[in-house]
Amino acid sequence: MIENNLKIVFEKIHDSVEKSKRNFGDIRIVAISKTNPISSILEGLKVGITNFGENKAIEFRDKSKLIIADLVWHFVGHLQRNKVKYVINAAEYIHSVESFKLAEEINKRAKTIGKVQNIFFEVNTSNEESKFGLSNYDELCELVKRCEELSNIQMCGLMTMASFTSNETELRKNFSSLREMRDKINNKTKSISELSMGMTNDYPIAIEEGATILRIGTAIFGKRDTSLTWSEK
Repeated sequence: MIENNLKIVFEKIHDSVEKSKRNFGDIRIVAISKTNPISSILEGLKVGITNFGENKAIEFRDKSKLIIADLVWHFVGHLQRNKVKYVINAAEYIHSVESFKLAEEINKRAKTIGKVQNIFFEVNTSNEESKFGLSNYDELCELVKRCEELSNIQMCGLMTMASFTSNETELRKNFSSLREMRDKINNKTKSISELSMGMTNDYPIAIEEGATILRIGTAIFGKRDTSLTWSEK
C-alpha cells in the first residue's frame, strides 16, 4: 500500500514542479508516521523513504529507540520545554520553534551532548487561534536575531500549517506569506533557506509557492486508525 501511495504522491509532485518550473530534487518528503506502527515505518524504509516525522515527544523518543536504521528523524509537533530532552538525541530537525525560551532549552540540551541542532521557526500564517507559532514578521525577526547568540542551534528554515480549507486563494496566501518572510529575512542574514509547508490536503499548492519540505502523512500511510495506540497496532 505504502509503495503505491508514494507513487501517487510522486506523480502529483512532478506535476506541481513542472507547473511551477522547479526541480523535483529541490523537494524533500517527510513521511509523517505519527500513530502508525513500527512496521509501517519499516515498510516505508523498504520503498525508499528516508525522512520520517513525529509530533508527540514520547512517541518520538520510543520509536527512535526501537528503529536502528539509516533514516532522518524530524520532530514536527508543538514542543514544550520540559520535553526537549525526549527528542534532542534523535531529531535531525525540530520544526516547531516559536519562542526564545524554547530555543534556549534546545541549545542547552544540544550542548550537553555535543550536537548542533537544526531548527525551523514556526509561523502561524493563517492567524488561527488554534494553531501555534509566531504571529508576524516582526516577532520572527526578533527571534532570529536572538537565536544568533546560541552556538548549538542551526537556523534552517521556516514552518507553517495552512488553514484546513479547500479555498486555494487562502492556501496560497498562507504559503506565499511564509516564503516572503524567508526572503525578507535572507536579505538581512542569509541564514534561512528551507520552507517546511504542505501536507496531504495541500502539498501541490505548497510546492507552487516554494515549499522545500513537505510533511505528508495520510497520503502515504493511509487514514489513521485512532482506536489503538501505535504500539498496539
